[in-house]
Amino acid sequence: MLIPHDTRIALDTVVDLVNTAPEGDRDDALTDVEALYGFVRSHDVSGVGDLTQRDLKAVHGVRSLFASVFAAPDSRTAAEVINRLVAAAGTTPQLTDHDGYDWHVHYFAPGASVADHLAADCGMALAFIVVAGEQERLRRCEAPDCGRAFVDLSRNRSRRYCDSRTCGNRLHVAAYRARRKAAG
Repeated sequence: MLIPHDTRIALDTVVDLVNTAPEGDRDDALTDVEALYGFVRSHDVSGVGDLTQRDLKAVHGVRSLFASVFAAPDSRTAAEVINRLVAAAGTTPQLTDHDGYDWHVHYFAPGASVADHLAADCGMALAFIVVAGEQERLRRCEAPDCGRAFVDLSRNRSRRYCDSRTCGNRLHVAAYRARRKAAG
């Protein structure tokens, strides 16, 4: 599956945003405005001015809707949520080149809030996945104690864990030890 660079960045951003939500024994990583500033900086979200508690609350709402896209049982359900997100963001697609990046499309309106910015750009990235018939690539880690979101970009859609070096390796080692114990 060929994914343009700006779409890949938006997919990485939406995955990271969804994974900031509290889940299981994982705490909320976006608990205050300072954490939101950190998220914005680490993901090079452009055009963001001063952030407030209101922005944080709005981003939490967008994050929740993105999480429901990853949990959607089918593409129609995912599309309904994505359409709501993108429409509410008041998208205004425009070509831009900035900060050393070549031409790409911004879907958010100039001066949009950080929540609308994320809803528009990340929502459109998810829309491209659904349009391509690849909604099943939006997954949750199969490790019993994880559940983090990820986009499976493997050629044969076989990725099961958010990170093969941590979750995948941990489960493989546990299975190996269980087999050795049973054999011996």
